[in-house]
Amino acid sequence: MTPPRGPAPEPALERGRTLGVLGGGQLGRMFVHAAQVHGYAVAVLEPDGASPAGAAAESHLRAAYTDAAALAELARRCVAVTTEFENVPAASLRGLAEAGVAVAPPAAAVEVCQHRAREKRCFAAAGVPCAPHAEVVTAADAASPSMAALLPGLLKTSSMGYDGKGQVAVDAPADLARAWAELGGVPCLLERRLELRREISVIVARGRDGAMVHLPVQQNLHRDGILAVTQVPAPDIDADTAARAVALAERLAAALDYVGVLCVEFFVLGDGSLVANEMAPRPHNSGHYSIDACDLSQFDLQVRTLAGLPLTAPRLHSPALMLNLLGDLWLRDGALRTPDWAAVLALPGTRLHLYGKSEPRRGRKMGHLTVTAADPARAREVALLAADRLGLPRF
Repeated sequence: MTPPRGPAPEPALERGRTLGVLGGGQLGRMFVHAAQVHGYAVAVLEPDGASPAGAAAESHLRAAYTDAAALAELARRCVAVTTEFENVPAASLRGLAEAGVAVAPPAAAVEVCQHRAREKRCFAAAGVPCAPHAEVVTAADAASPSMAALLPGLLKTSSMGYDGKGQVAVDAPADLARAWAELGGVPCLLERRLELRREISVIVARGRDGAMVHLPVQQNLHRDGILAVTQVPAPDIDADTAARAVALAERLAAALDYVGVLCVEFFVLGDGSLVANEMAPRPHNSGHYSIDACDLSQFDLQVRTLAGLPLTAPRLHSPALMLNLLGDLWLRDGALRTPDWAAVLALPGTRLHLYGKSEPRRGRKMGHLTVTAADPARAREVALLAADRLGLPRF
């Protein structure tokens, strides 16, 4: 845990006040639950009338994130506002701050995380290593011979790409122009494809006074660009690598003058070195296990940073594995069916979290399953049994 730096913390917000969140998905829903446990009411600004967060909150403003009247009403109701996903317009966050609302994370940090090229420049400025890369903004960029040094690589849209969306593998120079056109000719980033040993993530929370705490380092497995499995403690990560990852994540949070919960994803390369992949200015899918396996979840930390409550280091009280539950589970053999939850919940240490989404779609995050146990081997054993009963691939 990093000791407080800078100005003294502001007084904590009184219980009973209203916190706001822009975005109505499952991350917002879990923030709502955590805020209510702390004694706060929550107002959600989200255009979807059937949003998971809106259904859980005390009030739901159904409007666009740029709607001036809705933002003014949110500012009237709330003493502090956060966001549950990075593509909320930064201008809306900036306007709320100018209206006197405490906003965390700050608009400037969200803007950095919304654009891959800005994000890479932030990594470089903070001294955090990342994959070799170059911007591809024009057809001339896509045809440039200099791009050959980054191949084989991944061409990614600079904005609006997540969960494997907005990216195309490029193996040869002749394929780059085609891939850029396939992505719509929008600004992109070409990254060299690296030989990865492991994927990990670090979740840090930083207060307005500069104090920082972090969750344990998480080891992740992705399938088709979407997180499938998270394991904590990270089984294949030594203490030195974990400490280096935490230090780099805290360095980024400090460089951004960040307030809130920040997740940084890293690749562990074959030689043991770390490169930052991307960061998210919010709680993260890989941190959901903390609800069941830690004494403070990532959503508790989000509430604490927003409300000015003390930050204490979370404690992992149980080894855990988390399995993501995608809409594909409901869509088998061309028919819609409900997974056999009873068979899974009969296993010891299982906790099912469904997000309140009524329509399963392939690749859509519908929920997650957390398995806790007295030791990592037992947690993995039960998680594998759960995967078998759900028809998920082994890991």
